[in-house]
Amino acid sequence: MRTFGLYFLGFIGAMASCAGIAAAAESGQQPPASPTVRVVVDYSDGAEKHINAIAWKAEMTVLDAMEAAGKHPHGITLKFRGKGATALLTRIDDVENEGAGRNWVYRVNGKVADRGMGVFELHSGDTILWKFEKYR
Repeated sequence: MRTFGLYFLGFIGAMASCAGIAAAAESGQQPPASPTVRVVVDYSDGAEKHINAIAWKAEMTVLDAMEAAGKHPHGITLKFRGKGATALLTRIDDVENEGAGRNWVYRVNGKVADRGMGVFELHSGDTILWKFEKYR
């Protein structure tokens, strides 16, 4: 009898959750989305890669997001050296930094980063853009 009661309570909880989602849909509201960040890679040759739903977590850095993007089925390959404040991205896919020429520069929400990718903490909804260009 106790097992039946637990199943019944679980069923009631599931029904209440479904009712909440249905009510939100009827009122035009969206059910709460899982927090995510987005990575865009601009190769500066007309090609871009977008990875739009990387799961965000507290204290996530740009480096963490890039490593997660690398695990996506259609993700990227990246190379970097150092860690924390000294982490430096040297390559995305087959495009490598040129040193005095063009290099990978990143922006978060349109602003050029003011610190290294290993310490730049992200917020849910942030967009990271990596662009292969001369740093200005």
